[in-house]
Amino acid sequence: MTSRKPTIGILTGGGDCPGLNAVIRAATKSAHRLGYNCIGFLRGYEGLAEPVGYMPLTPQNTGGILLQGGTILGSTNKGRFAALVGEGDRVRIDPELLTQAGETLRRLDVCGLICVGGDGSLAIAQQLHEHGIPVVGVPKTIDNDLGGTAFTFGFDSAVACATDALDRLHTTAASHERVMVLEVMGRHAGWIALHAGIAGGGDVILIPEIPWTFAGVCRAVERREAEGKRFTLVVVAEGSRLPDGGLVHDDVVADRRQVRLGGIAEIVAGEIARRLDREVRTVVLGHLQRGGSPTTFDRVLATQFGAHAVRLVHEGRFGEMVCYQPPQIGSVPITAAIRALSTVDPRGSAVAAARALGIAFGDEADDVSPFAGADRR
Repeated sequence: MTSRKPTIGILTGGGDCPGLNAVIRAATKSAHRLGYNCIGFLRGYEGLAEPVGYMPLTPQNTGGILLQGGTILGSTNKGRFAALVGEGDRVRIDPELLTQAGETLRRLDVCGLICVGGDGSLAIAQQLHEHGIPVVGVPKTIDNDLGGTAFTFGFDSAVACATDALDRLHTTAASHERVMVLEVMGRHAGWIALHAGIAGGGDVILIPEIPWTFAGVCRAVERREAEGKRFTLVVVAEGSRLPDGGLVHDDVVADRRQVRLGGIAEIVAGEIARRLDREVRTVVLGHLQRGGSPTTFDRVLATQFGAHAVRLVHEGRFGEMVCYQPPQIGSVPITAAIRALSTVDPRGSAVAAARALGIAFGDEADDVSPFAGADRR
């Protein structure tokens, strides 16, 4: 009598982003080549506790999904397994729920569970690992704010979307001599705003890591006008705090809870219009940044992540997360990824390069040498 093949499970947690299906496809193909069966749990971690919460994954039914956005397994960033309620604020998952998840995996002969997600989803994965469940992590977030990896997949696609928006706004801003304020995602980190601002020819970039003032933003607009440039493109991350330290949520200052951010572009635009008597328009990209096909870079990165996640399962290296350590794919403990968020270094080379181009960040440093105090390591 032949023994049943061991099974590798895959789930996608948290917000969707381009590249999730590329991970699923790569992990499935790699697993089958190594002699494993593969199943995907539906609706993220909720699939571990539902009677019919999974589907078989084969090279055949995952064919053609490489270029698809979203995730064929579905996802959720709420529910019974939520382990993150705010920056640095974590909660313990009900032990009975963890036990139920473990029983589900044993019943299905799952020898390793690949958990694809961001900070909150990987915090759940760590708790599963501590409960004795064989888990491997894959870093996913458009915000690029996970520790332990140079880049997460989904980030490059989000930057491409924001850059395309700036390219389009540039022509209408120049034609009508307007100030345009583009709001992009970035709850705790300004990576999208910074990279898109540089790539899309932004003139002012406002991010959570660099305190700014309305006066500083207005100075940048006036400086451009003095140079004969009658339009300005402002890029602001949704998580950028107001000069008084407030966090904007639907035109209301919110506290540190995981609230739905949005609305800072309107406030910035309103202040510019009031102080300078200029015509200002706003655009909020929102979930457009999460949708669509992954870029070439994200397809390659997500594919490598999926294949090497299977390798970690095959080698029994549980409690680890695959990571990108240019030019190689490596691994780190999941705890290294969730211990502290990866944020923009205000003295780093990218910010210094942006300042050298004349891009303003709305602070006093806009008026000093762009490389003063820059980290040259």
